[in-house]
Amino acid sequence: MDFGEAIASQYRAALEMLEQAIIACPEALWHRQDDPNPFWQVAYHALFFTHLYAQGSQQTFRPWPGHREEYRFEHSTPAAPAEPATKAVVLEYLAFCRQQVAVHVPAIALDAPSGFAWLPFTRFELHLYSIRHLQQHVGELMERLGALAGELAWISSAPAGRAPQPPGA
Repeated sequence: MDFGEAIASQYRAALEMLEQAIIACPEALWHRQDDPNPFWQVAYHALFFTHLYAQGSQQTFRPWPGHREEYRFEHSTPAAPAEPATKAVVLEYLAFCRQQVAVHVPAIALDAPSGFAWLPFTRFELHLYSIRHLQQHVGELMERLGALAGELAWISSAPAGRAPQPPGA
């Protein structure tokens, strides 16, 4: 069994589910100020850390060319910037993250160190951690979508080369 491909498949599946949630999100919910972190910012946060942890280490990490530091948030600094990211920007970052997963996940041995001092485990466990983080935020966003989320597909795996599924497929 190719464990690297299985891990990449689960990243792709979680990214497809995030893409469905982003596309389904009404504009009013995308920018809703009543949320501690607006929908778009949670999506961006999930993508930022997916991108970061797909890299070999913190030292080799290079931000996405469209990155704006004020878009990223840590749970201790939830203030949203004045100008929110658009769906198009977040979807562009999602496409970039897909490419990063394809390039970097299979390239680093699963028994190597995580590459991040604050995560003292192997790359294998780092990938499990990162997928859990991504999917936890996908679940949070699906919950915010309420009844609309019922129309979105559960993606169990996403083999390489498979086109993303449209919402409701």
